[in-house]
Amino acid sequence: MAKTERVIGVMGGSGVYEIDGLEDAIWQEVTTPWGAPSDALLTGTLNGVKMVFLPRHGRGHVHSPSTVNYRANIDAMKQMGVTDLFSVSAVGSFREEMAPGDFVIVDQFIDRTFAREKSFFGTGCVAHVSVAHPVCERLSGLAYESARQTGVTVHKGGTYLAMEGPQFSSVAESKMYRESWGCDVIGMTNMPEAKLAREAEICYASVAMVTDYDSWHPDHGAVQITDILATLKANTAHAKSLVAALPELVTAAYAPCEHGCDHALEYAIMTAPDKRDPAMIEKLSTVAGRVLKG
Repeated sequence: MAKTERVIGVMGGSGVYEIDGLEDAIWQEVTTPWGAPSDALLTGTLNGVKMVFLPRHGRGHVHSPSTVNYRANIDAMKQMGVTDLFSVSAVGSFREEMAPGDFVIVDQFIDRTFAREKSFFGTGCVAHVSVAHPVCERLSGLAYESARQTGVTVHKGGTYLAMEGPQFSSVAESKMYRESWGCDVIGMTNMPEAKLAREAEICYASVAMVTDYDSWHPDHGAVQITDILATLKANTAHAKSLVAALPELVTAAYAPCEHGCDHALEYAIMTAPDKRDPAMIEKLSTVAGRVLKG
């Protein structure tokens, strides 16, 4: 079925467990062939625009970054018709000017995770999508404008180092990521989330909320969870304001993504039609049905 309207999805990170002001709000259980999502999905409308919210760690923060079922989360968002997915997550900063309390609109990633399923595809149906530009430029611009409207200090562009966790960095690691690798922020959840969103042909943007300076900063010492929680509390109000501003900026009528996010699978599938595993094709029906049924 052709898309007729945009549906905003929000993947809430640490401290963000709901959307304020949703009309006709209801929590819906969604099943996927990849297992259970992190939680039920909160659906409703805000200023006339359909929205879907999923707390990445579950309500009450029950999933660690390594145990989040990223494939199920993205599949569930796709099932709910999400076209524009905004990720909100807490990060540490490698830059003095990106201070705790600031927001960063991420535009690049370095993926150092190793214990997670990173693709919907595999034996029985092989595909390769490009993540050279892993976020949607249009959505990132909207996220930046929404953040500016909240009054928070926001930085446009930044490289996000995705670590496995759940432990925070050593000083040596923190200095390497900052000085040798040129990263700007560090977090534990945007990978493989961004890669899977691209495979599912969903436009994706990342809003990183700075809570600390990781462990590189000589004047701030090691990361302390108490400090992070204090900053998160303040950031949460700004994050909710950012989300509330999105419907006014997102055009309700659907149009193809000018950056090709919603057609990322156009030439990505490598396995010949007669060699594709029917069971795998069935699992892919939501995220890749557009190209597999064609």
